[in-house]
Amino acid sequence: PEAVCADVVTSAATDLAAVLFTSGSTGAPKGVRYEHGMFDAQVRLIRETYGIEAGEIDLPMLPIFALFNPALGMTTIVPEIDPRRPATVDPRKIIQAINQENVTNSFGSPTLWRKIGDYCIAHQIALPSLRRVLSAGAPVPASLWASAPQWMPQGRLHSPYGATEALPVSTISSDQIAAGVGACVGRPVVGNEVKIIAIADGVIASLLDVRELPVGEIGEIIVSGPTVTKSYDDAPDATALAKIPAVNASTTADVGVWHRMGDCGYLDQEGRLRFCGRKAERVETARGTLHTEPCEQVFRVHPQVGRCALIGLGQRGQQEPAIVVETKITAPGMCLALAKELRALALAQPYTAAITRFYFHPKFPVDVRHNAKIHRLTLARWATTARGFDVAALPDRTG
Repeated sequence: PEAVCADVVTSAATDLAAVLFTSGSTGAPKGVRYEHGMFDAQVRLIRETYGIEAGEIDLPMLPIFALFNPALGMTTIVPEIDPRRPATVDPRKIIQAINQENVTNSFGSPTLWRKIGDYCIAHQIALPSLRRVLSAGAPVPASLWASAPQWMPQGRLHSPYGATEALPVSTISSDQIAAGVGACVGRPVVGNEVKIIAIADGVIASLLDVRELPVGEIGEIIVSGPTVTKSYDDAPDATALAKIPAVNASTTADVGVWHRMGDCGYLDQEGRLRFCGRKAERVETARGTLHTEPCEQVFRVHPQVGRCALIGLGQRGQQEPAIVVETKITAPGMCLALAKELRALALAQPYTAAITRFYFHPKFPVDVRHNAKIHRLTLARWATTARGFDVAALPDRTG
């Protein structure tokens, strides 16, 4: 039979290529309008930033990332994982696929890679073919950064920072980690510009209306660059909230936009970006504003704390801060003892010294996509009727 050839469609860089949906971790998922030029820029930035070469073999634990592989020249190995419930992954099957197929590249959330890495360490297994692992969706915990060289002796762990609306924004690798307040997410990738502005909850009509903050001060993260999307699909109100025109909104010139990441953070003295948490999840007390990541990293050092979440109880501006710990401990006496130990950690840092109330939850609500983004606002609603432990009676050592 005669072969039938499809017509090749000529597309402009500004033509719509796809609508991709956000994870909806702090609200309803939104459709993000991607243009062909944005995808082209993403492929270029990913290839150049991570040194990806044609002929490599990828095992993507977020299925949509497999779509990049034909453009990057990588072979895709489909992992044996349920994308609806990624946390149920059997690490043995992922390890078998990596070693059997000589996988060189893989993407997965910190939750998945911590589970796989822990299994490797417990059973003295190495993954020598891996050149790089990209882990994102939530801050990579210090324990994963530390353990990665043990199970990936020939490769490096990287954590790209970004969002569906702008990816990648910045990146950091295991040999660049620097201690400090918040999660270090590296320097902006080439072509991107990042600013920190005073936090605002409403529409910002123009970049002329923002107040840029100095180095070291926590504020709202905004980014401009070739992969920054311009709008949501059929959602003008959401677009107005998330985008800032590069010049006065009354101009007719197409000069691009700045995307409001919905995150808070700051730039340090070395030009590295530090993530401090989702803007919607900040806790505003009578004493000031607390951000999730700087607080939670204080408590994650406790051996009985895998995941924890800062929440705010009450009205914004007068909220009482509290910490929820994910744990199987249920006995009241054991919970109280752990709460007292956590309170002692809180008192060691001025930033957390006002936190006296602790809750314990058997299984955190998290996003389906990464099983890593904690739904803190859901936990805050849960805490209004849950039993907490207030250990304010412990002496305050900060005075």
